[in-house]
Amino acid sequence: MVGLLLHLQYATSSTVHLACRSSNLHRPSSRLAQMKHQAHQSPSSSWASLQADVEAHLKHAMPMKEPLVVFEPMHHLSFAAPATAVPALCVAACELVGGQRHRAMPAASALLLMLAASYTHEHLPLTDRPKPKPRPEPMIRHVYGPNIELLTGDGIVPLAFELLARSDDPARDDSDRVLRVIIEIARAVGSVGLVEGQYRKITTGGSGSDGGEVCHVESIRRVAEKIGGEMHACGGACGAILGGGSEDEIERLRKYGFYVGIIQGLLLQRGEIEKEEEEKLIMEEVEKVRDLALMELEAFEVQSMGQGPQSKRLHIGLALEGSQSCNYG
Repeated sequence: MVGLLLHLQYATSSTVHLACRSSNLHRPSSRLAQMKHQAHQSPSSSWASLQADVEAHLKHAMPMKEPLVVFEPMHHLSFAAPATAVPALCVAACELVGGQRHRAMPAASALLLMLAASYTHEHLPLTDRPKPKPRPEPMIRHVYGPNIELLTGDGIVPLAFELLARSDDPARDDSDRVLRVIIEIARAVGSVGLVEGQYRKITTGGSGSDGGEVCHVESIRRVAEKIGGEMHACGGACGAILGGGSEDEIERLRKYGFYVGIIQGLLLQRGEIEKEEEEKLIMEEVEKVRDLALMELEAFEVQSMGQGPQSKRLHIGLALEGSQSCNYG
């Protein structure tokens, strides 16, 4: 059976594991406690391996070619954006429900491209914009001017959909799955997902609110839901769809991804919190969401990695490092 071990870490001197301690508000069952123990023991190397596989697939699908004036900046900006766990989650979810890794690679690559395009647009090297507040994630290294980066970001988006469309293989009779994934990704990056999150972020001055600490944290969570939550949810759902998962498995992995994305978003914004009480509320929220994420996985039997070759198993190390992750994933 499938085992899913989770490891979340962010760039501080400490490491946060997915529920290394239980919340007083959510007392875990004995099974959930076992999953937490397994999660605490898991390394992050599996996440890095999945991420490397996705990047290798994308580099093969997007070779450097003429005209170089177009493909050089496209190639650079696609891989210059901070790392995100969304593509790796897509591949891992596919394997979790019994699918083969290569089936999820086009979707994972498309998700990477979508996030890179969005990050590029949000961080254009404009000289007349207000100086941004210091943020926990690194800024993109600008090799090209704002006009080139703007146009390149526009070109990356249709390339992502092209990769998805080309993955449709009549011999496998999976056109319905591919179409469903295209719709999932279009929705997640559109006006009810990533774009709405960016709008909320701008209109609240980043994440702020004048309604006190509780309202401030609620505002941060809403932004995290729409940016990190929706994109991770999309990754989990797309992987499960392409892996042939049941509707229940698809929705469980969608919810799991949603919660993982919220956790990352909250931890990213934590670096901007100035009041100790607000930081405490943020970490309490992380604890609650962490337990909810693990609960979605209780339906999947946990097994150790060392069992027989006939066992379907999966080990995910989701290293969500604040200093290496963009606001979307």
